[in-house]
Amino acid sequence: MQQIINFIIRNKTFLLFLLLFSLALLFTIQSHSYHRSKFINSANFLTGGIYNSINSISGYFNLKSQNTILVEENNRLKSLLHNSNIKVDSSFTDSTTFSSLYRFTPANIIKNSYNLNNNVLLLNRGKNDNIEEDFGVISSKGIIGIINKTSLNYATVISVLNTTSQISAKLKKTNHFGTLTWNSASPEIMQLIDIPKIAEATLSVGDTIVTSGRSSIFPKGILVGIIQDFELDDAENYFTLNVKLFNDMTNVEHVYIIENIDKPEITNLLNE
Repeated sequence: MQQIINFIIRNKTFLLFLLLFSLALLFTIQSHSYHRSKFINSANFLTGGIYNSINSISGYFNLKSQNTILVEENNRLKSLLHNSNIKVDSSFTDSTTFSSLYRFTPANIIKNSYNLNNNVLLLNRGKNDNIEEDFGVISSKGIIGIINKTSLNYATVISVLNTTSQISAKLKKTNHFGTLTWNSASPEIMQLIDIPKIAEATLSVGDTIVTSGRSSIFPKGILVGIIQDFELDDAENYFTLNVKLFNDMTNVEHVYIIENIDKPEITNLLNE
C-alpha cells in the first residue's frame, strides 16, 4: 500500500495531466456531434473486433448445436423448394415467404445479452454491407430486433428483450393488432398489449402471434411466438397477452437483416 502511495506522489504531475486530458476529451466528445460520431464508430470498431475474435473461439466449441440448427433450416428450405403445395411450418420463417420489396442480408450475432433490462446485440455487418439504422433483424424462427447504430463493419441491435422496444404485432388468425413489449421478467416471454376487448371471443392459448406489417421495418407475417396466457384490464378494456417466443434468445447466432427497399419513399410520403 505504501508503494502505491509513493508511486502516486512521485508521478502526481503526470497523473494530474492524464486526468485533465481525459476530462477535456470527454467534454469535447459530448459537446460536438462530429467528434461524438467518430468516437462511437471507433468504439464499435474496437469492441466489434474483440467480440468477433471471442465469438470465433466460442463458435468453434458450439459448432454441434449450430450445425443442428442449420441442418434443420436447410431441410425445411428444401421441402419448400421441392414441394410447392407444402404447408409452411408455423415455427419457421423463410425469406421466400415475402415479396421482392425486402432485401435479406445474412449476419452473425457476435455479442448477445438477455439478462439486462435493455439488451443490445452486436452483428458482424455494417455500413460496408449497406446496413443502416432501423433495419429489422430476424432468425429462421422469428423476430430478433431492430438495428440501432452502425459502424463500417458492425451494427448494434435493440433486442426484442429490451424495455424500450415497441413492435407492432397481431393475432395471426384474426388480424387484431397491438404493441409487442417486454417487461424484463423472462427472456422467453414478451407482452402483446392493447388488444381490444372485442377480440375476446377469438383469443385462445396457443394461438400464433406475428408481425402486423404496420411499419416499414418488418414485413407482415414474421413469426413472434404463441399465446401463453392473457388478462383483461377492466379499466382500459384491453387485453395483455403473454407471448412465448419461438426464438430462444439465449442461444441464437445466425440471423437475417431485412431492408425494406421502399422505406425511403414511404418515409418521405409520411413526412409530407
